[in-house]
Amino acid sequence: MTIALYPGSFDPVTNGHIDTALRAARIFETVVMAVFDRPSKDLLFSTAERVALLQEAVKDLPRIRVEVYTNLTVYYARQIGASVIVRGLRDTIDFQHEFHLAQVNQTIDPNIDVVVFMASRKFTILSSSTVREIAALGGDVSEFVPPHIIQALNRKFETRNRERG
Repeated sequence: MTIALYPGSFDPVTNGHIDTALRAARIFETVVMAVFDRPSKDLLFSTAERVALLQEAVKDLPRIRVEVYTNLTVYYARQIGASVIVRGLRDTIDFQHEFHLAQVNQTIDPNIDVVVFMASRKFTILSSSTVREIAALGGDVSEFVPPHIIQALNRKFETRNRERG
């Protein structure tokens, strides 16, 4: 059985993430979408919120499960028995970043391969940070995320706006 690890912050999960996971699930028996608990970036949603939102997004998708991890991605892949790390690429900027990470991971464990899915054309402009920015300014993100994510974004920004007065 081939297990593929699809790691990310998923803050929030987008239709692009789901598309990549679905495409990976056509190739690998199990795809673990792993939420990184300690990314070095500002997050909108807590780890528990990101996990719950991701679980809701993939609840009806066979062979995809959601987990949380806190250590190096390649160590986590080894821990769950994954032989593949799945990544998505939107553009050349992503490529440079992902290439560097793949080289580091391959140095740490040459038995874990990186498989890259080129973003579907309709998702090349899509990133979680873009979704957050549009939603924060009251824009429509319905083309970019599942409906429950829209609701979560609206709640989060309404709370922030109330707190700021």
